Formats: sequence, structure tokens, C-alpha cells
Amino acid sequence: MPHICIAYHSGFGHTEVLAKKVAEGVTSAGCTADLHNVAELSDDLWAHLAKADGIIFGSPTYMGSVSAPFKAFMDASSKPWFAQAWKDKMAAGFTNSGGLSGDKLGTLNTISVFAAQHSMVWVSQGIWPSAYSGDGKGHNRLGSWIGLMAQSDNAPAGEANPNAEDQSYAVAFGARVGAATVRWVKGA
Repeated sequence: MPHICIAYHSGFGHTEVLAKKVAEGVTSAGCTADLHNVAELSDDLWAHLAKADGIIFGSPTYMGSVSAPFKAFMDASSKPWFAQAWKDKMAAGFTNSGGLSGDKLGTLNTISVFAAQHSMVWVSQGIWPSAYSGDGKGHNRLGSWIGLMAQSDNAPAGEANPNAEDQSYAVAFGARVGAATVRWVKGA
């Protein structure tokens, strides 16, 4: 069974809520998933990332980019980068911020370039913005094409924050990445 690691940082818990929802989607697609908060750069983290068939990266958007702990994780990945140890693993990314825009695209661009430097295979949205799709679920309500964007109110993370639409969307996004990983691993 293909395995996907979700490597994320969450400053206030909102991005962690999304990470858990992304993991739900990954498992619904027939993959196993585990979550790793990259604020702790442990040997266990690096071992899991080395064995994974795919890695979904998640960071809150702070000041138009990834959080400082996520950036530290990126910088600490130089050993697998030098060995191209993540080459041909599936990759995707997600982010969250308080503002509707919050310059989240800057974060997703940073994460996608990071994945490209590791020679990974990027999985984009594949989910039309709800303004075009009329899906009635509010999936991709912020209109991202490159990865999952969500918005949280300035309130504690939990069942209603990020909102139900963004949490449902995170499950759908995880399922897309999981399905792509299954196809990639099986060679179909």
C-alpha cells in the first residue's frame, strides 16, 4: 500500500486541523498516511520521509511565505537534497492564513519550488474553484490551482475553524494526492 507523509508546521493549530483532514483524504484513496510536525527535526521524521512514496507539505502563511519552523525544515533537508533521495516521490502542498488572500500563493510557490529542487513530482489542485464548479460544497473557494489554500478566523482552531468547507476541501485534496500516488506507484 502506498505511503504518504504529511510534513507540516502549525503555529496556532489551524494548519494541523487541515493536515489531519488531508490525511483522511489520503487514506480514503487507499494509501497509508502519517503526520509529522516539522518543528521537531528528529531522526524519526527523516526516516519516515525517506520511506514515503509521497510527501504533502503544509505550512501556515506568515508574512507572505512559509513559517520560520517550516523554512528551517526546508533548510535542514540538504542531506536528502544532495543525494536526491526524494526524487520521483509525489509532492503537494497546502497552506492556511487569517486573510482570504493573505498572500498564500507565495507560500505554495515556495513549497512547490522546494519540491522541484528535490526532483519530486508535483500534484496540483485538480479541483475547480467553487465559483466555477457550482459544486455546492465550497471546495477551493479561494481559487487556488497549485495547492490547497484555506482561511481561518482569528479564533482557536477546532471543529469550526478552519470552516467546514475548507476542511471538506482538505479531505478532497488529500484524496486527489492519494489517488495520484497510487497510480504513480502502480505504474498505471
